[in-house]
Amino acid sequence: MFKQASWKEEPILNLGRHGRRGHVLPKAEKEIVQATGSIEALVPEQMRRSSKANLPELSEVEVARHFIRLSEMNYGVDSGFYPLGSCTMKYNPKINEQLASLPTVNMLNPYQDESTVQGILEILYKLERWLAEITGTYEVCLQPAAGAHGELLGTLLMRAYHRSKGEQNKRTEVIVPDSAHGTNPASAAMAGFNVVVVPSDDEGCVSLGALKAAVSEKTAGLMLTNPNTLGIFEKNIDEIARIIHEAGGLLYYDGANLNPLLCKVRPGDMGFDVVHINIHKTFGTPHGGGGPGAGPVGVCGALAKFLPVPRVIFDDGTYKLSYDGPCSIGKIKGYYGNVAVLLRAYAYILALGRKGLEEAAEVSVLNANYMVKKLKEIKGLILPYDDVKLRKHECVFSAKPLKKDTGVSAQNIAKRLLDYGIHAPTIYFPLIIDEALMIEPTESFEKEELDRFVEAMQKICREAYTDPEVVIKAPYNAAVSRLDEVKASHPRTMALSWRMYLKRKAQDSNNI
Repeated sequence: MFKQASWKEEPILNLGRHGRRGHVLPKAEKEIVQATGSIEALVPEQMRRSSKANLPELSEVEVARHFIRLSEMNYGVDSGFYPLGSCTMKYNPKINEQLASLPTVNMLNPYQDESTVQGILEILYKLERWLAEITGTYEVCLQPAAGAHGELLGTLLMRAYHRSKGEQNKRTEVIVPDSAHGTNPASAAMAGFNVVVVPSDDEGCVSLGALKAAVSEKTAGLMLTNPNTLGIFEKNIDEIARIIHEAGGLLYYDGANLNPLLCKVRPGDMGFDVVHINIHKTFGTPHGGGGPGAGPVGVCGALAKFLPVPRVIFDDGTYKLSYDGPCSIGKIKGYYGNVAVLLRAYAYILALGRKGLEEAAEVSVLNANYMVKKLKEIKGLILPYDDVKLRKHECVFSAKPLKKDTGVSAQNIAKRLLDYGIHAPTIYFPLIIDEALMIEPTESFEKEELDRFVEAMQKICREAYTDPEVVIKAPYNAAVSRLDEVKASHPRTMALSWRMYLKRKAQDSNNI
């Protein structure tokens, strides 16, 4: 069994003592201090604080020890198997991290003259062309800072397109499947559209009958990922595209599930007009932790004029930033996007090439279907839409029989997996599956690791039938035991900073 590190670590604001320092003054700073007698002189008078910052005073050793201990209490993508569904890329090649850390990259300033950043502009220009080729789109914008940010840009482009045709007041609805990622309806609503949900059919795909009934002169577009969140390829994609386009709408591709299609088929060739790409899910860049991320958006020729500015262009042997966009929707992100993240994606694509990307797609599909075959043999789990023979990069199982027989839920399974040193899969999503376990092994893990996960699932389900309380009360070996998740996420108890925590604590004391 796995045993996670557990330190009785105080919040950093409780650590340290007055006068401790972890900062070593460079020569220039030392000279200023010697001349003025004060380190405060390094800061212009008008920028100095009028009151104490109330920050902890710690040595370098204390700081390093504190954060290393916290990291040992955590589980990350480098710790072990990480089958979180619909999040795809589970490993970040370390050479990409090294490249992004080079001084020639991280010391650049977005205000530098174009002539001094020709190398970065060339990388951005080529990355745009590569992503356009991979997705089958005409132009790509690198500005969005995340997948959901790319969705927002995509829906804003839909709005701009219909406005250009004088139909902004007519095209008010965006259609979304019932299996869609939750950000899809949220992005459409943020762009000012009403959301219309269509159900899945008996094969886990968009119901054509329901889609035809939902389409009208109000339809601005359909947001769809293919393969969908069940890992099933939408075999009727040509018909879906025809229905939407004949109604005057646009087809939007959620790039969360692009991995299994790399160099096999392109969204643009399926009829998608807008494609967002989750760089962190497909091209080897970090995922989670609040960012920075990247969610480039590719578009068909009819939408290219609406893309945000500036655009990187190549003119007369020089890379330049063009702000010439009379139809542009304007900026959606400061500067040119999160360049360090985009550089990682550039390095990943350059390293793998076409054949390597295609192999990554094949391995992601192979791993997912190997998982399907093994998990179907476990008592208590079922595979919804089992008549569909092939899954793509992910699969969704249901623990509904297990819960009915033993009381052990999908959440209980997720908690117990922590005791085996395995991160939980996504649970309770998509919403159309009861007790859903959304599992995505991707191209990042070897067969032995997949077998270890299957073995852990077998043991947990056996435990559920013999002694369900063992699973229900898990985890036992994690740094933090079972939380009250409803309380933890409630606005009244949520504390996003130490100061907020102290304020809440004082309020609670006063109310006693």
